[in-house]
Amino acid sequence: MPFPEFTPASPTLRPNAFDHDDFIFELKMDGFRALAYVGPDETRVVSRKGIVYKSFAGLCEAIHTHLDCEAVLDGEIVILDAEGRPQFYELLRHRGRGQPVFYVFDLLWLDGQDLRTHPLIERKRLLRSIIPEQPSALLFASHIERNGVEFFRSTCEQDLEGIVAKLKYGRYGEGWFKIRNPKYSQREGRRELFERHRTGSGGV
Repeated sequence: MPFPEFTPASPTLRPNAFDHDDFIFELKMDGFRALAYVGPDETRVVSRKGIVYKSFAGLCEAIHTHLDCEAVLDGEIVILDAEGRPQFYELLRHRGRGQPVFYVFDLLWLDGQDLRTHPLIERKRLLRSIIPEQPSALLFASHIERNGVEFFRSTCEQDLEGIVAKLKYGRYGEGWFKIRNPKYSQREGRRELFERHRTGSGGV
């Protein structure tokens, strides 16, 4: 069965973290947002703008090998350091020094069934059941419940990008909020870097 073309959900930016019984909280990983279409014969990873990432052929092959089903996964392509922290500029240059992995936080489609209207907590349960044990090119996005404020504080202390809050029983994209670490060191100078890249006055 051919896959429908999905559009990745976009969390709304919030200035402050919060606690709430109806929400779960995940790390906001600093990488390239992508949907992975895992078919019977091949896997492709597609950007939020619908462009196929051709530079991650090895990652696609690894995902296809590690996942024993047909699925559409939502996540981030990341390169992690020895402590498990994303290294965005290493990913941007992607010259073979680090192996990219796919940090998966949602499951949109599984073996012919569209899951987007199912509650998030059910989609996460199904996702957990198909992600293989480590080591793997697929990394399941764990979450915590209720305690977003303390989770965000810990995230900032570790110099991570931030967190994402999601409505526990919401459908895909419903009640999604991102809270950014205002002192995140890897964000410094990024706008200028992309401006140079777009105008061709510099290169990555």
